[in-house]
Amino acid sequence: MSSSIGKVLKITLFGESHSKAIGLTIDGFPSGIKVNYDEINKALARRNPKDDFSTERQEPDEVIFLSGVFNDYTTGSPITFIIHNKDIKSNDYIKGQARPSHADITSYLKYDGFNDYRGGGATSGRLTAPLVVLGALCRQILDDQGIGIGTHILNLHGLYDRKFDFNQINADIDRLKKNFPVLDENAEKRMKEEILKAKENSDSVGGILESVIIGLPVGLGEPYFDSLESSISQLLFSIGGIKGVLFGDGIDFAEKYGSEVKDEIRYIDDKITYLSNHNGGINGGISNGEPVILKTIIKPVSSIGKMQKSINLETKENIDIEIKGRHDPCILPRAKEVVDSVLAYAILDALMFYKARKL
Repeated sequence: MSSSIGKVLKITLFGESHSKAIGLTIDGFPSGIKVNYDEINKALARRNPKDDFSTERQEPDEVIFLSGVFNDYTTGSPITFIIHNKDIKSNDYIKGQARPSHADITSYLKYDGFNDYRGGGATSGRLTAPLVVLGALCRQILDDQGIGIGTHILNLHGLYDRKFDFNQINADIDRLKKNFPVLDENAEKRMKEEILKAKENSDSVGGILESVIIGLPVGLGEPYFDSLESSISQLLFSIGGIKGVLFGDGIDFAEKYGSEVKDEIRYIDDKITYLSNHNGGINGGISNGEPVILKTIIKPVSSIGKMQKSINLETKENIDIEIKGRHDPCILPRAKEVVDSVLAYAILDALMFYKARKL
């Protein structure tokens, strides 16, 4: 199992959905950063809000730092923290009983039946909680560098929010620091109604998140294989439920002429200025200084309360199952915080590598 990643800022994720604890080790985090526990707790609360639109599993998510933090400051040594799992109901899961569209079959066969199947084990969305703590730590440094990150629900089951307004982008990003991340209050009302409708029908809905990263310097990204798009996409695809990542105009490129999506350039007051941003702030895998714009496509949650055809891998029988457990009718509001966190880590790692190679 590959649970480690990073060029300069190396991380290792550990734990399972129903193990005693989950956590993360961060190697290479700078010393002297005062840990903002309040921002960490706010981020975790946005990932796991107590509302009618999310799972009934309510973990307290108390972060316990085991190393790398002393007197509330990072020491420069590896940071390791854990979050205990307390609100677990393992009896809802039966070994060998494969839930459709989950990793139950692939994990069972890959690990010869020794995988922890409870709640999806190591493939569970529960493992995103440590990523949110990581993101909150990374954002403390990025904020000081003037780098901002924001994500909103652009499309929920065909219902659209407005796009980012770059004339007030900082205000838009601040507006998204809430449990339901949309820019238009009318869109929020319609989307919440759609989620509740799916929940009442024992079903689920997906959609698209749109993210923006502002304040990046020119030069982040290491083509070919560690281009900025490559490194961001690899991390985003580690989040369960994400099935597509699009940069700039994304899929709309397929229907346009080159003349319609060219980002023309001028010197204005001796500064390189792009007259448009169809490519989403990245050229040749390298940040060009414009806002990085990307979208993530998130499928409807696979755990639904309807009867489904499946199999039992232990008995090798065909079965019909009604998935039990506590699940989200829509993960988009919670996934927003995870996407922001992963983006913060991706950018900080790229920024640290960029600065190291300039020495």
